[in-house]
Amino acid sequence: MIEKVKQALQSILDRFEAGDIPKAIAYSTFPIPDIPAAKWSLLNRTLMFIAGTQDARGFRQWKEVNRYVKKGAKAFVILAPRFIKKGAEEEENEKRILAGFLAVPVFRVEDTEGAALDYEEIRLPSLPLIEVAQSWGISVKAIPGNYRYYGWFSQERKEISLATKEETVFFHELAHAAHERILGQLKGGQDWKQEIVAELAAAVLCHLVGKASRFLGNHYRYIETYAKEANLSAVQGCLKVMKDVESVLNLILKRETGDPTREVSNAQQRNEEMGTNLGDSQNSF
Repeated sequence: MIEKVKQALQSILDRFEAGDIPKAIAYSTFPIPDIPAAKWSLLNRTLMFIAGTQDARGFRQWKEVNRYVKKGAKAFVILAPRFIKKGAEEEENEKRILAGFLAVPVFRVEDTEGAALDYEEIRLPSLPLIEVAQSWGISVKAIPGNYRYYGWFSQERKEISLATKEETVFFHELAHAAHERILGQLKGGQDWKQEIVAELAAAVLCHLVGKASRFLGNHYRYIETYAKEANLSAVQGCLKVMKDVESVLNLILKRETGDPTREVSNAQQRNEEMGTNLGDSQNSF
């Protein structure tokens, strides 16, 4: 393992072990749009995620915003509650009782065309190491802010979606992508080992681009949460997955030039020259 990366990893573990942990800070997010799916149940939002989109609506709902379903597009189904009335209509205490659910067809925004939507104007900043994802055939896109997640990596669609411009979230998802390439396939859901690998790798990459102290509290608490699932401390959890973390970092930072840290070093220099920090924007919630 490259000496610079080893030092960064050891520095993070030393601070974890010493308990020298700053408070976690809220990540900034892209604007949260006012869309029908924002009011959906968790089940329906999960169905939407599985369908590979962050916005889905019925045929008439798309028409209301001057968008139209493409010919040949296929809908997926969500569940809407069906209520019946109990008691005479003239009674003041008339009740509505849940009688079951209806299957409602909706279409993904990707399967429509027409007028532009406000959130389509979201643009990602220049992210260090984004070319690594692209070289692996993985697309990186911005998605609207939400109250559930900051980003995700889909191994089926080969896609990283980001609801924030914070580099650390991108690094976390990039680490998942690297881990998948090493293992062949990731476990479904939030596996504690995979999550710690991704977050510790992201912490090291943040250190290499000069953002170590800003998000250290976030990294620690994220790792601590998943380590508890295995009855481990944050440090113990890190030590359990150290070999995988090293493999992930080696894969991400590998360069034919023989200087695997050149890109992150250049990114750090660009940040210093610009005098800006892409993670300094105000938290939106």
